[in-house]
Amino acid sequence: MKLALATACAALALASSPALAQGNDTDREGDIQVKLLATAVLPDGSIDSINVNLAGLPADLDTEANDNVVPTVAVEYFVTDNFSIETIAGLTQHDVDTVAGLPDGSELVSDGLLLPATVTGKGHFDLGGVKPYVGAGVAYFMWLDVETGAAAVPLGVTRTELSDEFGFVLQAGFDVPVGDSGLGVTFDAKRYFIGTTAQWFVGDTLAIETEHDLDPWVLSAGVSYRF
Repeated sequence: MKLALATACAALALASSPALAQGNDTDREGDIQVKLLATAVLPDGSIDSINVNLAGLPADLDTEANDNVVPTVAVEYFVTDNFSIETIAGLTQHDVDTVAGLPDGSELVSDGLLLPATVTGKGHFDLGGVKPYVGAGVAYFMWLDVETGAAAVPLGVTRTELSDEFGFVLQAGFDVPVGDSGLGVTFDAKRYFIGTTAQWFVGDTLAIETEHDLDPWVLSAGVSYRF
């Protein structure tokens, strides 16, 4: 279902391309646009299933990951006037705390450092002073560092791991040029469809394994420069 949704969005953007960017008096083909953004990363982090439970955690256990605001950089290449390929660079850090089954706020994962590698294809429209776009693409979430949360330490946990995973992303936003120098402001929203498997080890023994739906919203605003 998620793959079909992402594919449909990309197809819609491409199918609309003959009507995109009409009236734009500047040829954008071959242009590069760089964006400096303040980005809010708003993950879910809820538990989808508990696969291993040697610690006897409650069956109704559930969690959430905290939100974070981080700087990011986006680099975009215009293949044509109205179709571009974009990638983002940035790191975000999250804790995972309980919201059910244990006292709220019990920390199970601490300082999970995530690199959300993302590539999207974007179809652009031209509405004069505002240039909206829609897009879809793929993402690979890489966990660069994960620490054991304070609530897991009394259980004897010595190591915590989060799995790297592929997923899909939908995107929409708009650019607003400021003058004719290539400068502009930009607003962007992405919804990722991606999860992770969390594992807690006691020595070499896998004591707890849970599947989590992350599915974050990623909302950005900032400045752009096109050249």
